[in-house]
Amino acid sequence: MDASGAFIRVEDPGFEETLALIVVGLRLPGVAGPAFVSELTARVPRVPVLVIGRAGESASDYCGDNVRFLSRASSGKDLVGGVKGMLSKGLRRVA
Repeated sequence: MDASGAFIRVEDPGFEETLALIVVGLRLPGVAGPAFVSELTARVPRVPVLVIGRAGESASDYCGDNVRFLSRASSGKDLVGGVKGMLSKGLRRVA
């Protein structure tokens, strides 16, 4: 799915309410990861986003109260911990 398709999908009536967390591994043609995440959080601000970054990216490339960054080199434990942490802290709120 490309960025346009993702934006269309999250704006489907009722779809946002089915989301507890969006996990994004970024490699979208035509759009930079930080720009995509910024637009995504503007469109669905109550849904937290967990970014699995690419080589050369860092947490400083992404901002927002509802955004957490993990490097591609993170372990599976880090990913599971990130998901659990975001869900358990009640980050399903408007940023």
